[in-house]
Amino acid sequence: MVFWLLLGSYLLGSIPFGLIVAAFWGIDIRRYGSGNIGATNVLRTLGILPGSIVFGLDMLKGTAAVVLAAHYYKPDPWLMVACGLAAVLGHSYSLFLKFRGGRGAATGLGVLLGIAPDIFLFAVLLFTLIVGLTRYVSLGSILTALAVTLALFAFGRPLPYSVTAALIAAVIIIRHLPNIQRLRQGTETKLGAKK
Repeated sequence: MVFWLLLGSYLLGSIPFGLIVAAFWGIDIRRYGSGNIGATNVLRTLGILPGSIVFGLDMLKGTAAVVLAAHYYKPDPWLMVACGLAAVLGHSYSLFLKFRGGRGAATGLGVLLGIAPDIFLFAVLLFTLIVGLTRYVSLGSILTALAVTLALFAFGRPLPYSVTAALIAAVIIIRHLPNIQRLRQGTETKLGAKK
């Protein structure tokens, strides 16, 4: 049962909602903007409605993985967060896209909603503040992922939650390495700017 929950979570995370939603608008999102299938590229390319839909669906993948693990197997914190991590890995390294995918931030946020709704609210506020001040979505994603990990450790949340948050933060940072390089060079695209 555990194996199937983990596999199901990975496959759930692998669903490329950015690609699917953009197809309804008549485009292959991989050929536009940054070429990424995540909500940010969809937002920049197609606007707020499709971008919001993709963000919500990508986030739901993380939450659903955690909730399904808690429902079908006795509430086991390690299994819940392992399924959440599997969904993030699926999103970032999708089986359906030759192991390419998004940056993992929205799906990671969905995992957080499933395990710590109060820290989730903190994350949303922090992300909104950083992006509002800098207009860099990538910077908001990276700093929020790190802050969430620190918050879970600082507030004494269950060890599985804190450890998994650190692993998800690592995935998010790895997926954002090109963005980090552009931030250092001053060439990263700001939210609202034309690519």
